[in-house]
Amino acid sequence: MSLFSLRPATQLWPPVLLGSQFVFNIGFYAVVPFLAIFLRDDMLLSGGLIGLVLGLRTFSQQGMFIVGGALSDRYGAKVIILCGCVIRVVGYLLLAFGTSLGPIILGACLTGIGGALFSPSIEALLAKAGSQSETQGKRSRAEWFALFAVCGELGAVLGPVAGALLTGLGFRQVALAGAGVFIIALVVLFFCLPSRQNTQQTLAILPWWTTFRQPRFVAFIIAYSSWLLSYNQLYLALPVEIQRAGGSEKDLGPLFMLASVLIIAFQLPLARFARRAGAARIIPIGFLLLSASFLSVACFAATEPAEGWMRLLPSACFVSLLTLGQMLIVPAAKDLIPWFAQESTLGAHYGALSTAGGCAVLAGNLVFGSQLDHALTPSTAAIYPWLLLAFFPLCSAIALVIICRPVRASLARQP
Repeated sequence: MSLFSLRPATQLWPPVLLGSQFVFNIGFYAVVPFLAIFLRDDMLLSGGLIGLVLGLRTFSQQGMFIVGGALSDRYGAKVIILCGCVIRVVGYLLLAFGTSLGPIILGACLTGIGGALFSPSIEALLAKAGSQSETQGKRSRAEWFALFAVCGELGAVLGPVAGALLTGLGFRQVALAGAGVFIIALVVLFFCLPSRQNTQQTLAILPWWTTFRQPRFVAFIIAYSSWLLSYNQLYLALPVEIQRAGGSEKDLGPLFMLASVLIIAFQLPLARFARRAGAARIIPIGFLLLSASFLSVACFAATEPAEGWMRLLPSACFVSLLTLGQMLIVPAAKDLIPWFAQESTLGAHYGALSTAGGCAVLAGNLVFGSQLDHALTPSTAAIYPWLLLAFFPLCSAIALVIICRPVRASLARQP
């Protein structure tokens, strides 16, 4: 018997969403972690230009989530998810065959736009499925998002390993392999995702507009945006620290695997703990951990690297603390989004959450790309970029304590 019918599915099966995240992360992490190294070593770009390219890629994805989410609300998740897969394949092909900066930038942006289409659509579908599960007394919405993160990290375990194995053949082969993964995902999701059901409900032409009529939600996504800015430093700042420590691109694989192992082992227990403590209380703690991750590198930035594997200790501390903060922040924040949104605008609200982060990454990378050039060699000046990076999540932690106060009160009154 075939794994799926030759006709598209008629009902949503939540494990399909978890599996899609697994496959998408294989295709993503096999390519993007090695993009900065390709730009520095093969394209011979400066830190500022590398920061610009990576910032544009992230902004094209996270910054355009509001568009992808609104399109999903308007036309249905399935068609937008499939379009996103096609666009990402085209972007990877441009990265594979581009020989100058123009096609590389275009390819990087297209990979981001593809993600901007499929990611908020999948998250909105999962939020609806999680709400139904929770009302039935089954797995909570936050736990579904935690499982979503675990499945993503299972893909993230395999992605960097596959990318590291292919780097010996050249970045072109890495990008082609990523394109192949998304071609497979395109075919499978065509059959496994249900089409949008016909409904008599009037559709809002611009559902995304309502997301910006809520001052507290706008403040929430602005404060939350420093998470994506911090997480993006795995691709911009982490390679810089590895180079300062005398490492190489091969060290990226084990460090990304460390993050994946932490998430696979602790994401669900931490999600259950966060549910008991309350999402609005947990999120600021997560941002304090993000700030601590940058401070852990700042403590070593001025000193000569240690011998042997100990040279990677600052990088390991950075990855571990950043990952722990992520595990507390992301499922809790996504669980809070339905508190701000109606079901008809869930996609736009999830998109707005990431759009704010994309804007922060674009602006931040333009600043940090050149500043991190000072962190390539041990010196007193190498400390300051890491202190600057630590400042933003610290501010978010303080702001979110205030922003989430009425959310805590409202959730506490619920039975």
